[in-house]
Amino acid sequence: MPKGPMITYAQKMSGGWALRQAGFWLILTLATAFVLVFTLSNSYDLAPGDVALQDIRAPRDLNYVSEILSAQAEAEAVRHVAPRYTSPDSAVARDQYNRARKVLAYLRALRADSYASDSQKYAWLLAVPELSDVSQNTANIIFTLPDANWDRVRLEFLDLLDQVMRQEVIRAADLNEVRQRIPARIALDLAQDEAVAVNALVVRFIRPNVFYDADATEIARQEAREAVGPVFHSLRSGEVIVREGSVISELDMEILQEFGLTARQTEWPDLSVAVLFAGGSVLVLGAYLWRFESTTLDGGRKESLLLLLLLVFLLLARLLIPSGGLLPYLFPAAAMTMLLATTLGLPSAIGAIAFLSGVSGWIGGQSLSLTVFVLLSGVVSALTLPRYEQTGAIFRSGFLAGLVGALVLTVFSVNELFSDPVTVMLKMGVCVVGGIIAGGLTAGGLFVLTPLFDLTTNFRLMELSRPNHPLLQRLLREAPATFNHVMMVTSLSEQAAERIGANALLTRVGAYYHDIGKLLRPYFFVENQQGLSNPHDRLDPYTSVDVLQGHVRDGIKLAKQYRLPARVRAFIPEHHGTMRASFFYQKAIDAAGGEADLVDEDQFRYPGPTPQSRETLLVMLADASEAATRARRPSTPEELSSVVDYIFEERIRAGQLDECPITMQELHIVKSTYIDLLRGAFHPRVKYPEPKKDEPREDSNDDDDQTSN
Repeated sequence: MPKGPMITYAQKMSGGWALRQAGFWLILTLATAFVLVFTLSNSYDLAPGDVALQDIRAPRDLNYVSEILSAQAEAEAVRHVAPRYTSPDSAVARDQYNRARKVLAYLRALRADSYASDSQKYAWLLAVPELSDVSQNTANIIFTLPDANWDRVRLEFLDLLDQVMRQEVIRAADLNEVRQRIPARIALDLAQDEAVAVNALVVRFIRPNVFYDADATEIARQEAREAVGPVFHSLRSGEVIVREGSVISELDMEILQEFGLTARQTEWPDLSVAVLFAGGSVLVLGAYLWRFESTTLDGGRKESLLLLLLLVFLLLARLLIPSGGLLPYLFPAAAMTMLLATTLGLPSAIGAIAFLSGVSGWIGGQSLSLTVFVLLSGVVSALTLPRYEQTGAIFRSGFLAGLVGALVLTVFSVNELFSDPVTVMLKMGVCVVGGIIAGGLTAGGLFVLTPLFDLTTNFRLMELSRPNHPLLQRLLREAPATFNHVMMVTSLSEQAAERIGANALLTRVGAYYHDIGKLLRPYFFVENQQGLSNPHDRLDPYTSVDVLQGHVRDGIKLAKQYRLPARVRAFIPEHHGTMRASFFYQKAIDAAGGEADLVDEDQFRYPGPTPQSRETLLVMLADASEAATRARRPSTPEELSSVVDYIFEERIRAGQLDECPITMQELHIVKSTYIDLLRGAFHPRVKYPEPKKDEPREDSNDDDDQTSN
């Protein structure tokens, strides 16, 4: 028996298959070469703020006018230009002097008011805007000075205010400084309390008399700019422009542009290296898949999906990795690995991520750290996926991939971790976020790609195994006996799949839907005829066998209508294989007078194909074993074993196992499993005596009485 599905020799030699292979590998090689050519070592995809991944040296001597250095020199010249102000405004001094005289007249009236209390006078004094913050002590001095002393204060106040406002250049920024100098300018022949009153009045009436002149300042700055000539910048051949690990500045970018190192100018030797690397990487990937996962190279949906995902993630690598900064660590390479692991298998996923990691390292400036980062994060995400994928598990695997990426980053950034720990921690956080994004992309990608490429993933199988699926609900309502048969077959085949290491989930789902074709005419099948006449008694054997075979055709039609995956649809024709409907075949021979030569045996065989996988074979054997056991109702374990043995031997003699990858040892395990399970389901019951007519009938709680077949 064959060990597993593989590409046949005829497929390899067919022109169509070879042409598809050539197209697949040519497209992948060209796409890889295109990505690599535009990240060659003599051109740098950098931007200000990026971190240089390697030393960049001047290829030749250079002396040029630097716009950045010229702008910096102009800015420095402008910085030394003092702000321009207007000339002292005499109108301000005159207004303040007149205002002071009015306030003095108001104060004189307050001093002369003998009826007002001290608190009332103080409140009225504070009503003057200029004097709103005068202290109580100062107010008492103003109100209690004798008239002669007050006259001296008044004259000194007006004289000093006139001097300051006319002689001083007072700016808003200098106002406090001018006020602090007032006590030193008060006449020395005044008493202390008189000096306090004069100072309190003068400092509150001083106002700025010059103002910022924006137009004049801008003219002065423009003149300073024009006075600065062009600034030249010189470099020698071999001089380091940017050191590895340093942050790219605006000046660095200007120098790189002057040298043409950002112009994407590719020379033939560099182009050849890129193309050879692309071709070699693709060749290694192809050899790996041919050796470990040849079914991926079927030239059909699997190969198309692999090509699509590789192209998409090559494009993402080209967009994110050369951008520098934090974007390379956001690259969700783990999403590609998880998508391939769930759709094409783990070997394909490992090969693809190894290919992508090599290309990513090249794009990142031949960076070993980036290669290891992509490779390990992708491998971990694939290895940690559970057997039956669920959304939470996918996000958990993506998160673990992000943690591994952060660990790889830490290992390669030990020195930077001590010098700039904040940046390293930020990159580690971005790695984890990238892993979570990879989980989201995987869940979304499975939702889109699975029906688009008609793939059978565990994620999709879990949805189909839910009892509320419309087809299963129809089977339960419209053919309940067939539904019970299906549940029994499912239990048998799933247990056997677990024991021999087959895909138990696929087996369960395939068993659920293997008989859905009986939905259209359920009454033609014996399990649904309880209490009804058998319609086949009124039909000729040719019509009966056509109806019987029709449930395979109807099942495939319903499966396509409800968009069941191809691997699930395969259970419908393969669970009967090419077996002969012996009852109707014999009936046709009897109708022909016992002449077997007059009957075309092929008309009484199911169309097939024979089981192509262990899973479909398990359902075939479980279906036949359950039906035979239910029909013959063996009364002893030996009889049951004999029935199951006969079913297995008959399928082997009929060649139904010839194309199935199962061993005789596995077949023995399956047979033992079916016998054990069927013995439990169809064990003989103890027949209890009927109650006498004069005795009341009692209900029994015995499990055997509760169960009937």
